Amino acid sequence: MLGASGSDREVLDARALVGHLVAPGSVFAFLADHRRLLFPAEMFADLFPASTGRPSLAPEIAGAVLVLQALERLSDRDTVAAVRCDIRWKVACGLPLDDEGFHPTVLTYWRRRLARSDRPNRIFGAVRQVISQTGALAGKTRRAVDSLVLDDAVATQDTVTQLIAAVRRVIREVPGTAAVAASACQAHDYTDPGKPMIAWDDQAARDALVSALVEDARRLVTALTAADHNETAAQAVALLALVAGQDVEPAPGSDSTDGRWRIARKVAADRVILTVDPEARHVHKTVSQRQDGYKGHVAIEPGTGLFTAGRLTPATGAGNTEAVVALGLLAEEPVGLTVLGDTAYGTGDARAALTAAGHTPIIKPAPLRPAVAAGSPSTTSRWTRTPAPSPARTRSPAGSPPPAPPCSAWPAAPARYAPAAPPARPAASCTSTAMTGCYATPAPTGPATIHSGRIAGNTGPWSNDPSPG
Repeated sequence: MLGASGSDREVLDARALVGHLVAPGSVFAFLADHRRLLFPAEMFADLFPASTGRPSLAPEIAGAVLVLQALERLSDRDTVAAVRCDIRWKVACGLPLDDEGFHPTVLTYWRRRLARSDRPNRIFGAVRQVISQTGALAGKTRRAVDSLVLDDAVATQDTVTQLIAAVRRVIREVPGTAAVAASACQAHDYTDPGKPMIAWDDQAARDALVSALVEDARRLVTALTAADHNETAAQAVALLALVAGQDVEPAPGSDSTDGRWRIARKVAADRVILTVDPEARHVHKTVSQRQDGYKGHVAIEPGTGLFTAGRLTPATGAGNTEAVVALGLLAEEPVGLTVLGDTAYGTGDARAALTAAGHTPIIKPAPLRPAVAAGSPSTTSRWTRTPAPSPARTRSPAGSPPPAPPCSAWPAAPARYAPAAPPARPAASCTSTAMTGCYATPAPTGPATIHSGRIAGNTGPWSNDPSPG
């Protein structure tokens, strides 16, 4: 049943004794004054419908603790330690100084009930309403959108483990399936959660086990498909059908009807990685950083650090990308915002949608990439000026300058590109006393460093000219 805190103050009430030590205007003082208005008992009545039983933690205390935990970024154990020992937390929650707090699992219990309810974001909504009423975001026209990966707290399962676990779940969740499984499933003793004892270094033995497990799953799904199941049982059967098909393919020479299967030489799109949490997915923020879990998406006002919206989604899927989710996070925002985001939010559809909604997207550009692979002809410098051997000098009349050395023409570019030949250079450009002659030679083969469209290795008088390619 839903708990409640008394209206009378305790003898050692923290606010009455040491409330003056809490800074005015702080979130602790705000919660001390308004937590009953923010988190009334009616807001959480649907979480505890029973009228009998052991009372829960008072809703205004639970709401205040969850808000402070999010602000301080504490674990459940550290949060309970703060409730027990920090006088600011006691003042904010309306607790006496000698209150011993509660067990850390109480917070897990509350979050689980909130997540399974029809309004899982009710605490966030209450805080957002306060922000709107106080005008904390008045005149703030910037919003930053970002995401992060939340690791799942379970181990990833391989194909064999998933098949066995999915069959065991069907036997457990669907009434009367134990007898069907006993007659239809012969590949493994499904009362044992472990893997079968086979020669795992033998490819033929592994393929035979996979084939037998898949056939067990197919027979079980076929036998249960026509029956009428409740939601839990239907989900278990659907998960078994999904797991039995996502990681396997017909063996070589099989037409998929002879019962021969093998592990597919590919990864299925949106693959289920474990039966304990079917919504978890493989995800990687970078090429080297690979994780398993979910994605959290947020919209923030960068000047104040206030979160204006948030959403938890599976880590993969076309509808769960950063660019798609960000549009939903900003749906209730006023027109005329400047939206800040990294490269993941820079899709053409997202930019067009933000502009159509009256916002100005400022998106971090993607890193520049070479148009062609390094080392190919179009990324190598084909023109390099090299000093020519000094020609034989002839004695000139006194007082007259030495004759200008000849300057050869630039060589033609490879026929593959066929650019227009560069114009001939005047002889006067090669009359510097530092050079006795010049001619052009192709650069050695290898990658070139190109900046702003110029060839870095060209340092001659025409280094500012555009590249011939």
